[in-house]
Amino acid sequence: MATNYAKAEPSALWNPSADEHDPISARTYGFWLYLLSDALIFTSLFASYAVLDNPSNAAGGPLAAGAINVSHGLLQTFIILASVLAYSLATVSMKNGNKAGLTLGIILAMVLGGAFLYISGADLWALAAQGNGPTRSAFLSIFFTLLLTHGLHIVIGLLWMVIMLVQISVFGFTKDVVGRLLNLRLFWQFQATIWVCVYFYVYLLGGAV
Repeated sequence: MATNYAKAEPSALWNPSADEHDPISARTYGFWLYLLSDALIFTSLFASYAVLDNPSNAAGGPLAAGAINVSHGLLQTFIILASVLAYSLATVSMKNGNKAGLTLGIILAMVLGGAFLYISGADLWALAAQGNGPTRSAFLSIFFTLLLTHGLHIVIGLLWMVIMLVQISVFGFTKDVVGRLLNLRLFWQFQATIWVCVYFYVYLLGGAV
């Protein structure tokens, strides 16, 4: 039978006794391994971007300075960091057994994540509408691939949050639910970290050229 942690001492969830098996920590370790593999994907994308970010690969189209909106990128940075903060505060509520606070924090994180995704999608759509889509040049291909890959991860994170809201409502704070919520926090923080790298490398450095 699943243990409902909403009825248990919150500290028991994060600090099991020495002789007690801690499956949540084991699952978190496994999820870290997944994040490392995901980091390799983004590393290869950044490396490809570095190679293709030059006029010889632009095919007469724009490079980063002509393809980005630096102010939008800054706004997105604040939004994704605020979303991470909202989700982190939600997990604090979970630790205190506060289901309402957890739910509210996740919903706020979702709204901010959706706003981030909308700005990114609108910018890419506008760029493609100008005739500067991913097929225009090798540079634009990697530019779109990098941003769309990150955007896909944001979509996955938002869908994961929807699923967790359902599971919280149905099952409460069971060990499985808590483990998934903690892994989702790692995933969401990782996406924010990747975006900061994108903003610095693509928006700031690219926009300064």
